[in-house]
Amino acid sequence: MIMKISDLKYIYNPNTPFEKKALDNINVEIDRGEFIGLIGHTGSGKSTLVQHLNRLMKPTSGTILIDGIDINEKETDLKSIRQKVGLVFQYPEHQLFEETIYKDIAFGPKNLDLSEEEIEERVRDSMELVGLDYDTLKDRSPFELSGGQKRRVAIAGVVAMKPDILILDEPTAGLDPRGRDEILGEIQDLYKKNDITIILVSHSMEDIARLVDRILVMHKGKISMDDTTVEVFKRVDELKNMGLGVPQITEFMRAFHKKGNKVKETVLTVEEGRDEILKYLRSKSDA
Repeated sequence: MIMKISDLKYIYNPNTPFEKKALDNINVEIDRGEFIGLIGHTGSGKSTLVQHLNRLMKPTSGTILIDGIDINEKETDLKSIRQKVGLVFQYPEHQLFEETIYKDIAFGPKNLDLSEEEIEERVRDSMELVGLDYDTLKDRSPFELSGGQKRRVAIAGVVAMKPDILILDEPTAGLDPRGRDEILGEIQDLYKKNDITIILVSHSMEDIARLVDRILVMHKGKISMDDTTVEVFKRVDELKNMGLGVPQITEFMRAFHKKGNKVKETVLTVEEGRDEILKYLRSKSDA
């Protein structure tokens, strides 16, 4: 187990007329190497929760253990925790600030007191992982790049820290479909090639269905569901009551099944749906 969250609570503006309970008794355990989706409607507490996971915010009460270390204890080395838990905010390109791509990605590793050789290796490797050519781009200004490329630079800067846990808060927000698919593909490759735990925050049920193995559903500051991707997306009516949905292909296959067609309802991706329909059509033609 790489992370354990116990009885976590956070209250905005306590003891005032504007008091609001943002996190309400969160209890979650996460194993090393899991790929987890975190979903919930706006205001459900997702962003507040992820900002607690590397101590950008301190809870009102409760504990968070990373590799057995309580990150809220006074003696905890926050520099070490933030190396272990990398957080990529929504629209991370707004945080780019250095004059070259190399310097921007190298900023974090330099703070770890690494040698120049190790820093260069980390910059090169992280650029490769997010689909940026090192030799062509390292000396260019990040502000000359497209939106999707800027997003990659920002993600590379976190990846270069070699975190054990990578948290991505809406990493495809504002990108066109091609840019979105490219970023998601690179995140998937990053997960497959590295011994890393990923928590993906997203409003896109299609993206969640395509990538993650387990889903945490937040509603009114609580974890209301915690299960495999297939099992969560079976609970269509409950999700809709929370202002959420399921992937469009799942909706289609459910409707297709209700019309008397013998197809699997728990289809999560377009590719899976295509294969299921082809299988069904072949079975009909063979009958």
